[in-house]
Amino acid sequence: MARLFSTQISPLLTNGATKEQSHNNQQESPDIITLSEHPKERGWLTEHVLQYKGFWYPTGILQGLIALQQQHFKPKPDSVILASYPKSGTTWLKAILFAITNRSHLDFNTHPLLTSNPHELVPQLEGYAFTHPTNPTPNTCLMHSHLAFNSLPESNCKIVYIFRDPKDVLASCWYFVQKLRPKELPFISLQEAFDQFTKGCSPFGPFWDHVMGYYKASLEFPKRVLLLKYEDMKQDPIFNAKRLAEFLGQPFSIEEEREGIVERITEFCSFEKLSNLEVNKEGTHTGTFIPTIANNTYFRKGKVGDSKNHLSGEMIEVLDDITKQKLGFDLMTTSVTPQQNGNGIESDKNHIN
Repeated sequence: MARLFSTQISPLLTNGATKEQSHNNQQESPDIITLSEHPKERGWLTEHVLQYKGFWYPTGILQGLIALQQQHFKPKPDSVILASYPKSGTTWLKAILFAITNRSHLDFNTHPLLTSNPHELVPQLEGYAFTHPTNPTPNTCLMHSHLAFNSLPESNCKIVYIFRDPKDVLASCWYFVQKLRPKELPFISLQEAFDQFTKGCSPFGPFWDHVMGYYKASLEFPKRVLLLKYEDMKQDPIFNAKRLAEFLGQPFSIEEEREGIVERITEFCSFEKLSNLEVNKEGTHTGTFIPTIANNTYFRKGKVGDSKNHLSGEMIEVLDDITKQKLGFDLMTTSVTPQQNGNGIESDKNHIN
């Protein structure tokens, strides 16, 4: 998506929209798409996913995507898009970004994150566009997208992309689907999900192309696109919170660092803190495509390497082989933080053909 700079569900893998919603949206944007013309595969939370620009999207997501492109996405000058493949640390990073960008006027004792799930505070771009097809731009400076880089609408937004070991992504996605899968849809086994994931036709996939799209963009537009690896964030959240703030043009001041604001934000937004808040243990919120979503759906374990407890040895070997083949280098064992590792992603330009 070189076009980007030439000028939730809540993020879900799903389109559970009613026929009436779809009809109304297509009436408001009649040229949206002819869905029957797109190749389709079995969906995980929907009956099908449709292929568009090499990636597989649920119908509602695709309709939102097209609305964004047709109705001219008009973000605020300082807007930021948090991008990710599903189950790559999205909830966690939403909280951190929200806390960093709003730290000057929010108090930790009355902070919105104490009473709202991060997905309520940071809207999903394509989901919002689906429900507002003639005016698809959220009225907020911070938004999220699961879209591939080549599917994003044109803008000058800064983009923060977080990615994660695909083995953990697959395991987390599968458990997530089990919690939200509509009863009328047939059960999808872990083996079936693995087969689709490795073929590249899982929702929002192929995973590896998704990562590479943003990776290449970070090389071409280093001041506009920042890559973060989930594993790096877990290992050193304070360092990466500072890096995020610098990238966003909101660096922590010497006084803030002296007062321990960075540490307070990373602790406040930690998996342990967020998952134990009452709002995330017992609360619910309204999703774009699913009427009511339990907030605890987004908090399972948040551990690095937990997939080894769920995937077979053969599955792990296959995924590791595909990762090395598709990415051209072992991204999962290479730090993407150049300050920490001289072989980080920004110095690996020789890997882009």
